[in-house]
Amino acid sequence: MENIKLKAFENNMRGKRVAIVGLGVSNIPLIDYFHDLGARVTVFDQIDEALHDKELIKKIKDYGFELVTGENALHFLRGFNVIFRSPSLLPTTRQFKAEQKRGAIVTYEIEMLMNTCPCKIIGVTGSDGKTTTTTLIYEILKAGGYNCHLGGNIGIPLFTKVKDFKEDDIVILELSSFQLMGMEKSPDISVITNISPNHLDKHSSYEEYIEAKKNIFAFQDENGKVVLNYDNDITREMAKEAEGTVEFFSSKNKISDGIVYEKGMIKECVDGVKKHLIDVQDIHLRGVHNYENICAAIAATSGLVSSDVQVDAIKNFNGVEHRLEFVRKLDGVEWYNDSIGTSPSRTIAGLNSFRKKIVLIAGGYDKNLDYTPLAQPILKRTSKVILIGKTAKKIEDAILKELEGTDRVFPIYRCTSLEQAVQRARNVAKSGEIVLLSPASASFDMFKDYADRGRKFKEYVNNLK
Repeated sequence: MENIKLKAFENNMRGKRVAIVGLGVSNIPLIDYFHDLGARVTVFDQIDEALHDKELIKKIKDYGFELVTGENALHFLRGFNVIFRSPSLLPTTRQFKAEQKRGAIVTYEIEMLMNTCPCKIIGVTGSDGKTTTTTLIYEILKAGGYNCHLGGNIGIPLFTKVKDFKEDDIVILELSSFQLMGMEKSPDISVITNISPNHLDKHSSYEEYIEAKKNIFAFQDENGKVVLNYDNDITREMAKEAEGTVEFFSSKNKISDGIVYEKGMIKECVDGVKKHLIDVQDIHLRGVHNYENICAAIAATSGLVSSDVQVDAIKNFNGVEHRLEFVRKLDGVEWYNDSIGTSPSRTIAGLNSFRKKIVLIAGGYDKNLDYTPLAQPILKRTSKVILIGKTAKKIEDAILKELEGTDRVFPIYRCTSLEQAVQRARNVAKSGEIVLLSPASASFDMFKDYADRGRKFKEYVNNLK
């Protein structure tokens, strides 16, 4: 069946002046797409041309597109019909607002996908746990026989593939606050894992960040469904604003309806009656935060597959790379890669996932977060800390402040690189301990992204003798 919404969009784009702003992963497929449509395209990027992939730059020029790069590239963003922004460039960007006043439409890959997709969409957001929850939902639905498409922050950009989607398919998206901000359409089924301060280096306020997250369900009607964390004050209150069905999950409270984790079991609650689904000893994931992710995935897929399918898929799920990923055991020390731990709350969850003492490697790019809450869990769960990056001083200061008035001496080491930190951990970790990379910080001061940091960590660890 022809996708009428996609056809209308494509007809509207032909001959239009189109700006593609940002040569990130989600925008690169648009270059071929709009060339085939015959749009008049200008590509903008604030990184100098010489630092981009040479083949990509050649393609842009061979297509006859204009290319504007460099720190001041957006100064030349004028006179376009449609602007496709990179998600990291928020819709509040001054040049976007100015073009909108002139009549331009400012959109992005995910919004185009949402507006033209012919099948059911499940969206997942939250400050932590998005990727694990999204991937679990994908694996559960695949096990249930659905043809699924994984996108958003993970998988591949899906918009240029939407022409091949069928009505019975399901799209599963991991959505960041950047992708949700300004969105005026919500997925059919939405999940918010939790809300805590994050990305405050980009958002103007915590309130703006929270409002962006709400867009994942704000435009649902009575047929929509939103899955919310009952234990998080902010997400629990969001239930009052939902138009559709609300389903809660919890690991800390007694709820009469929803999915809960308690006493080593994940259970389904219906009118106060609990049905045991999974003993967590039978799954590969570890940590209460991961049990919460499982609860959210079960809630999101209920009604689409049977509980037997859910349980089998979860038992077979080995976890996601860079998320409490086991690397190796060397001389009685276990090494884990949790490079995705880019916020204090994420690292606290990682620390709470183990019973053994931990040597923590932390620190990185500063997102203007508060590291005070991290100090107490560090002192409780770790034997020593190795710090790198721009947030090293903030983390050390938080620990030292927590130690004020005590006689305790706590080992804190400072290193200038991750490789040096791994070697220091090799020297100071004792048999029976765990070395955990969970930086509580972004990676951009030293690495391309958290995945690059995680891969480098695994390389250094696997090279240890």
